[in-house]
Amino acid sequence: MTVLDASAALAAAGQLGPYFTWEPWAAGAPWRPFGELLDERVLAERVDLGRDTLTRMSGLDRAAIGEREVASITFLGLASRLLSPLLAAAAVGGALPLPDPDRLWWQPAPAGPLPIAFRDLTAEPCAGWTPGRIAETGLLDLAGPLLTVFRDRFALSPQVLWGNVASALGGASGMIADGRPECAARSAAIVEAALRLPPLRGAAASVQPDPRHERWFLVRRNCCLYYRIPGGGTCGDCVLTPEADRHRHWQAVLSRAASRSG
Repeated sequence: MTVLDASAALAAAGQLGPYFTWEPWAAGAPWRPFGELLDERVLAERVDLGRDTLTRMSGLDRAAIGEREVASITFLGLASRLLSPLLAAAAVGGALPLPDPDRLWWQPAPAGPLPIAFRDLTAEPCAGWTPGRIAETGLLDLAGPLLTVFRDRFALSPQVLWGNVASALGGASGMIADGRPECAARSAAIVEAALRLPPLRGAAASVQPDPRHERWFLVRRNCCLYYRIPGGGTCGDCVLTPEADRHRHWQAVLSRAASRSG
């Protein structure tokens, strides 16, 4: 087995944007151990913060914004922060970081992507690997324990939470395809392989609406519950999104991609 320093692959991932960025740990910064995110009291604080933010932005009474709904959305955001850098490192950077929780840190943030740092993290080169092997080699390791805490603390359905994991992967793959079109097929194949793993099996499907384009889209078989917040609506990959709306969204994305490449 060849083991690499994960820094180069994570740096390549970070060029795609803040959701793909894990930064090198630095002394003096207010980093907290990653393990704290598995403490239900810490997660309850994150959910309360999200609920307060939505209350302030929407002008709604706080009681109108359910805790379970905010917890599901909070988990989706955290899953995106954990999965996006790993997927991009494998698809763009050519190596899959091995996500050791003891070598990861986080910082509280009032909004936006949660800052995450790493130190002495290793990776395995993906050259010659199948997408299935990449998906099986630690891609979901960080999401699983976090999901268990959210399920138990907020009485959320595992199907909804694993659907959020699928949505996080699908969203990351779409952003990779838009930012690095030459890596679109690779990232989509890894996500397709992940969707065949037991935790995600049946949670979502990937669709290629136009065979002339390498752009794939995710369609969930459940919902993150955002629609239950007054004025929330549905996401593009939601099972509740009308098919006509979904296809218009896909066409708009494909049209933008075509204009950029032209």
